[in-house]
Amino acid sequence: MEYIKLTPENLGSEHICCAISSNRDPQVASKKAWIAQRLAEGLVFLKSKERGKCFIEYIPAEFAWVPVDADGYMHINCFWVSGSMKGHGYANALLDACVQDSRAKGKTGITVISSPKKMPFLSDPNYLAHKGFQVADTAAPYYTLFYLPFDENALVPQFRAQAKAPQTDEKGFALYYTAGCPYTAKYVPLINQKAQEWGIPFQSIHINSLEQAKNAPAAWTNYALFYDGQYLTNEILSEKKFLRIAESFGYEKKSDI
Repeated sequence: MEYIKLTPENLGSEHICCAISSNRDPQVASKKAWIAQRLAEGLVFLKSKERGKCFIEYIPAEFAWVPVDADGYMHINCFWVSGSMKGHGYANALLDACVQDSRAKGKTGITVISSPKKMPFLSDPNYLAHKGFQVADTAAPYYTLFYLPFDENALVPQFRAQAKAPQTDEKGFALYYTAGCPYTAKYVPLINQKAQEWGIPFQSIHINSLEQAKNAPAAWTNYALFYDGQYLTNEILSEKKFLRIAESFGYEKKSDI
């Protein structure tokens, strides 16, 4: 398969997203604007020539928008292969390219956030273990920091303390998110609108800097939903899923007057 690396020159024209077909979609625009800023920091986005089939996105860990201390490592932000492309070695090819590039750049190893079992938006832990990744650290409620050291004496990466036991001071629903995942550009405003319609206490906190991300209250910064300070999920929710959660806390739609 032929792979394409995003650059400032081709970013505007290349398709980037796993399930969004149009470059005109506001979700794509949001993600591309975020990528454009990260390219100067060393972000690499390597994708198949076929639209939306498989890609890997990684960046020096010092610039990764996650509350992880892993100086000298490369961090994988996102690694995705569509179902139709699995079983053909494409995941191995993309990961091997990341490993070779990281070694060539003098990195200590590679880190990636996963979970004890396969979960939405997180890399498959069984695949990572098969490829030699080890568990470096864990964070509540279900996050695992995997690492692939290039040197057996390499320092072991860690989650930052505040992310290991996620909690906030906000009352009601509080959603922390970044533009690192394109779907937040669509679903965060939709959920905000539904919360207003139902009279549900809700606030969205847009993480828009590296410092904010490194000090975020949860391990996964692309999307972290809390209720009364307690962590709920990293899954990017549709309106229906959000309302089901709200109903479980006793909220009902306002009656029309």
